[in-house]
Amino acid sequence: MTAYIIRRLLLFIPTMLGIMTVSFVVIQFAPGGPVERIIAQLSGTDVSATARIGGAPGGDFGTGQSGQTGGPGDSSVTSKYRGAQGLDPEFIKQLEKQFGFDKPAHERFLLMLGNYLTFNFGQSYFRDVSVIDLIIEKMPVSISLGLWMTLLSYGISIPLGIMKAVRDGARFDVWSSAFIVVGYSLPGFLVAVLLIVLFAGGTFLDWFPLRGLTSENWEDLSLVGQVTDYFWHLTLPLIAMSLSAFATITFLTKNSFLDEIKKHYVITARAKGLEERRVLYGHVFRNAMLIIIAGFPGAFLGAFFAGSILIETIFSLDGLGLLSFESIVNRDYPVVFANLYIFSLLGLIVSLISDITYTLVDPRIDFESREV
Repeated sequence: MTAYIIRRLLLFIPTMLGIMTVSFVVIQFAPGGPVERIIAQLSGTDVSATARIGGAPGGDFGTGQSGQTGGPGDSSVTSKYRGAQGLDPEFIKQLEKQFGFDKPAHERFLLMLGNYLTFNFGQSYFRDVSVIDLIIEKMPVSISLGLWMTLLSYGISIPLGIMKAVRDGARFDVWSSAFIVVGYSLPGFLVAVLLIVLFAGGTFLDWFPLRGLTSENWEDLSLVGQVTDYFWHLTLPLIAMSLSAFATITFLTKNSFLDEIKKHYVITARAKGLEERRVLYGHVFRNAMLIIIAGFPGAFLGAFFAGSILIETIFSLDGLGLLSFESIVNRDYPVVFANLYIFSLLGLIVSLISDITYTLVDPRIDFESREV
């Protein structure tokens, strides 16, 4: 297993290099950019949904550069940017230097890779804070949503899937399948809006808070009060995110159990007179849960990042999903690439952890005997 882990770790290098290279090249051809965004803000033509100037721009992928506007210069500089006519060409040059665009693309890419090796992500273009501090600040919200949603969906779906497998074809199985399929078909953001209307003071009841992860007086509450307040704020977002997650895990659990129940070792165990409960939980459970338990790290990572963007926006939860969306819209490239780098690296690590989990759940699996 050690040799397999080493091979997988070595593969991280070309994989990460490929991801960052392709992403960097795509960004070079994407319309707009931080310089154009500043020009649009100065000329009053920035009408995007997240238009704002949240601090002094600075740095290119960790360079930490900053600059001041200057005097007149070559007017050909302004012709590269829409809306730059009438602005001081020297000011445009200073903006390019400030964002690092005075260097060739290959130099910027190599500088970015060098800085990222030491997790130096530089400064956000439009927020007066370092990228790593910004990510750390937003991380608790995303961790809360991802962790509790994964635990909730697994905690309900696995027992439900086992019950459906045992009662396959019965009325309980049919009606629960109908309920799960309906829940799966409903978009999470639509459920979130419905929950707000019903339970967050929208039209009917006012039982739950509308925004934030904690109340304003959270620091003044007792430990029990803080925990209660925390889950009070998480209730509606978790319901909205988890409703569609039940289907995949529940049906996967049911089908895994049904496959195992039909195997010869189960028939033999029953023929020997073992109790049905012991057959299910002493023999079938371990084999049926292999794929589900091993997939837990990946499910958490998916919920941690991709599944929470709309939910964070609707419930005003300032997490990494919302940060990534705003950064893409605002062309805040250091934040965009930092998020991409971190989550790509986490994805590779989680994939390796999933393989290791397979061997812990079932020692019969041997990754040493197969090629990576």
